[in-house]
Amino acid sequence: MTLPLTKDILVVSREQDVVLLRNRVKEHAVKIKMGLVNQTKLLTAASELVRNMLRYGNGGKAIIEVVSSGRINGIRLTFEDQGPGIADIDNAMTDGYSTGKSLGLGLPGTKRLVSEFNIKSKLGEGTTVTIIKWANG
Repeated sequence: MTLPLTKDILVVSREQDVVLLRNRVKEHAVKIKMGLVNQTKLLTAASELVRNMLRYGNGGKAIIEVVSSGRINGIRLTFEDQGPGIADIDNAMTDGYSTGKSLGLGLPGTKRLVSEFNIKSKLGEGTTVTIIKWANG
């Protein structure tokens, strides 16, 4: 069972909010003594997801939580938007797939960087992506 220890909620509506989010995530990662490599993976994943939220969902809400499972701590990030949603999540999770003009490495690449990855989307209602990166995993 994953228990939240602390929680920050950030409204993301413009590019400057990406920097604020990254800084806040880094502060929490340092507090739980997450190693530099895992911090880098987490921040890369967070940057990709928050930019997707801005690009495709017109912004939204980012929730940063320090979580604990047994004796290990981690960071759980949840990105929620009220955008158009993703028509085909399986396609979106395939390397090389892109609805934009990007390389299409975003969602599957993000999944590889983190310990846990969950995506839910409903057309016309939005998308929620939740990731967890454990401090030592």
